[in-house]
Amino acid sequence: MARTTDGSGTPVPQRLLAAATRLFAERGYDRTSVQEIVEAAGVTKGALYHYFGSKEDLLQEVYSRVLRLQQERLDAFADADAPVEDRLRDAAADVVVTTIENLDDASIFFRSMHHLSPEKHKQVRSERRRYHERFRALIEEGQRAGVFSSATPADLVVDYHFGSVHHLSTWYRPDGPLTPQQVADHLADLLLRALRP
Repeated sequence: MARTTDGSGTPVPQRLLAAATRLFAERGYDRTSVQEIVEAAGVTKGALYHYFGSKEDLLQEVYSRVLRLQQERLDAFADADAPVEDRLRDAAADVVVTTIENLDDASIFFRSMHHLSPEKHKQVRSERRRYHERFRALIEEGQRAGVFSSATPADLVVDYHFGSVHHLSTWYRPDGPLTPQQVADHLADLLLRALRP
């Protein structure tokens, strides 16, 4: 994407994404118009269509940008020179923290993913599957090495952890008693306890 900016130096695509994220979170995807997004971002409809093509493309990007960040971080944890239990714990905690830090994006997506076309839905599912497969590979590595119990299939362990992650938007509050890192540590510890031989 081109880095066209406004007077504040914020690139237009980021302004559009920020406005769309706020409006989708407040009103819902289906009750937010393209006109409202461009007005909130301070750009023209032409700018939106230049960078994103459609409101649906914005919805896809809201989720995909978080997933790209999480994939990049997971790859770094998985490739690190550390014991598998440390790499898995770091990855398990990181996905919690990055989800909480992008809670609007995650909740918008899970509320609105049915609005994506079958093609875009398939693309997003493929990106998410790649993430889950890399995470599962860490569990399987530990199971093969005897570090983790193989009593529970790795797929089920992945579903267990990500079920917790996907529900964060329904209960986590920034002003609550736990920080994002504390929640992440608790959930990562639960995962590792479930995998102990």
